[in-house]
Amino acid sequence: MTIAPGAKRDFKDRLYGEFARIGKAIASPHRLEILEVLAQGERTVESVATETDLSIANTSRHLQQLRQAQLVLARREGLFVHYRLAGPEVVGLILALRRTAEQHLAEVDRVVADFFGDRDEFEPITPDELARRMSTGEIMVLDVRPAQEYAAGHIAGARSIPVADISARLAELPIDAQYVAYCRGPYCVYADEAVAALRANGRTARRLTEGYPEWWLAGRPVGTT
Repeated sequence: MTIAPGAKRDFKDRLYGEFARIGKAIASPHRLEILEVLAQGERTVESVATETDLSIANTSRHLQQLRQAQLVLARREGLFVHYRLAGPEVVGLILALRRTAEQHLAEVDRVVADFFGDRDEFEPITPDELARRMSTGEIMVLDVRPAQEYAAGHIAGARSIPVADISARLAELPIDAQYVAYCRGPYCVYADEAVAALRANGRTARRLTEGYPEWWLAGRPVGTT
């Protein structure tokens, strides 16, 4: 194989230029949040806008940039455009970015501590421990995300009780059971709120350290409804 002068440099410039398209696409806090929302399941532009507190026009622009980088896919249904992640590797990209920041940027811990305070009081449980305890029937797992996210995908065997509904549905939750609540990921506040509400009403509850996307990406059992 004979490589012409300058061809190697041209190849690398073109190749890394393509890689850089991904970096450029995710170089926005809003687009990273949008990807995390879509990791829970397909959403319309309007739904993403509501979830991220952005205008519909701004949300649409961000989604178009993600689509141009092939990180999301879109389909039209009537008057609405629905977006979803292009594949599981996009979830992996989000998690890798988050974990790299956690390992190398001390400010991440400070931001989390400023918002959540001491979360150890909620006795976090790891996915490995949860899987083991679920196999013995020791605990009841609660998916406290919005119902549409549960329907798109959830930990197999989990029960859907959105955090806003817990107080109204306490009668469905035996007081002598042990509960684990999970939501979108480690920085989602729903699980903390759910554990606090359950404990305030006499239940034994803990929070999962990770969320549904991490559970699914690890190849653990999931369900859809």
